[in-house]
Amino acid sequence: MIIKMIPVFGNEMGTVGKINVKVGDKIAAGDVVAQVETGKGNRSIKASSAGVVSKILCEEGAQIASNAEMFEINETAPTNEPSKPDNIDNIKAQKTSKEITTDLLIIGAGPGGYVAAIYAAKNGLKVTLVEKSELGGTCLNVGCIPTKALVKSSEIAHNVCSAADFGIQTDGNISVNMKQVIDRKDKVKDRLVSGIDFLMKKNGINVISGQASFVDEGTIAVTGNENYIIKPKDIIVATGSKISKIAIPGIDLPFVLNSTTALSCTDLPKSITIIGGGVIGMEFAFIYKNFGVQVHVIEFMNRLLTMVDSDISNEIQEIAKEENIDIHTSSKVVKIQGSVDGKAVITYEDKDGEHLLVSDKVLVAIGREPNLEGLSIENSGVLLNNKGRGIQVDTSMRTNIKHIYAIGDVTNIIQLAHVASHQAIVAVDNILNKHKEIDYSAVPNVIFTAPEIASVGIGEDQAKEKGMNIAVSKFPFAANGKALTMNEPRGFIKLVKSNETGKIIGGSIIGADASSLISILTLAIANGFTEKEITKTIFPHPTTSEVIYEAALGFGIGALHQ
Repeated sequence: MIIKMIPVFGNEMGTVGKINVKVGDKIAAGDVVAQVETGKGNRSIKASSAGVVSKILCEEGAQIASNAEMFEINETAPTNEPSKPDNIDNIKAQKTSKEITTDLLIIGAGPGGYVAAIYAAKNGLKVTLVEKSELGGTCLNVGCIPTKALVKSSEIAHNVCSAADFGIQTDGNISVNMKQVIDRKDKVKDRLVSGIDFLMKKNGINVISGQASFVDEGTIAVTGNENYIIKPKDIIVATGSKISKIAIPGIDLPFVLNSTTALSCTDLPKSITIIGGGVIGMEFAFIYKNFGVQVHVIEFMNRLLTMVDSDISNEIQEIAKEENIDIHTSSKVVKIQGSVDGKAVITYEDKDGEHLLVSDKVLVAIGREPNLEGLSIENSGVLLNNKGRGIQVDTSMRTNIKHIYAIGDVTNIIQLAHVASHQAIVAVDNILNKHKEIDYSAVPNVIFTAPEIASVGIGEDQAKEKGMNIAVSKFPFAANGKALTMNEPRGFIKLVKSNETGKIIGGSIIGADASSLISILTLAIANGFTEKEITKTIFPHPTTSEVIYEAALGFGIGALHQ
């Protein structure tokens, strides 16, 4: 195995800092083998699998390029036997190591972990929170929030280009300063991270920076600037997810981005190929399109956004094509190569054979998987889901070990930040002996394309697959006054009703304000509302929320404005 330097945007050189290993050292997957200083700060270089260091191909203080080889590792075969972390005896032997007792230890400070910490502290528990990276986790630092900051910048760019439609005269041209776009994103992120840090201090939460590893089911070792042995009464694992690895030849080439590196890329390409037509891929597709980039999307499945109803998927695909986003479904990427002039050459195949696409950049957006790196979860006795993908929990968020809980993406149940936060409350309530269970029947999901997409409950496709007796009502945004004033007439709302109970069991929206409107439907479905209870509600005019009222009327006398 070769450990390489991480990609650095603009192909800038980094400086090798501390090298943490020497030839002959045993390392585990996730171990930090070196630090490299880049223009974006200090970066940790980690081992992707266990092994023994056979060669060190760099030296401290040297300049190093993106993807340069740094270490050669002789990989060792994994063992099914639980093993004590190699560093645990050293930790105990060090005079600087500290032993901590706490009511609750939380591993991971994402939207699951930090919410659990605050909620537990407010309920009187002594809380210790361990995070090896930054407060806020993936969502706040390289996920939900940064992406939405780019979405907003791209919306502004789109609105400026469309200003003439509103009677505002411009020259029709825009200039996108991607460095300023990224700087604004970072300011938003930094403000929220500092806000979480304030809440940790305000609530008396002990925050430790380092890698947490199980020694046994009741003991956690933390390695970092300071080392700790922690013996908590209860444990919540909230280590989130990581970008899935895919075996595509050429995926390590310098012009290939992923969902994390794309968020810091200040070099706006003229063209980009996005591999994956799921949530991440389609959000970035519209971001780049609104910035004036030529976008190609290659999706393995036969339609985009397979997690939403097929008619929603078809609508966004039609809109994408109208916006000149080049869509290729039922297509598989075979390899990525570089041309002599530095372009990316993507080979993909479909039913008609192999084809080539050429673009400046490639963005790989093919999902995430539970993050168990460095956790030594096998030492805890905790069971994993089938094929080891995520930690197995019950509806109280408890694992098979009574005092160990898991929440968020690491459980591989639903990879959404707001689900992790809700699971956090349920887990802490059970630690407090309040005996709560989580209900996933009304979980809202939002996709920030243009227009936005949102859904909750059981969709029409899913209901038909289950053989349910349902009725469906749709209403177009083109018949909504507020949507027309916004110049956003595309899309529709669709409600699904159970004919057996009369209750609304699902809803999907593609259109203006979908991300806000879905909360109304979530409340209705979670509380078992029928369409009559919706139509008895007075909706303000003119607002996009009136589409909900009209769709509910569609189950009876019919919509009034259609």
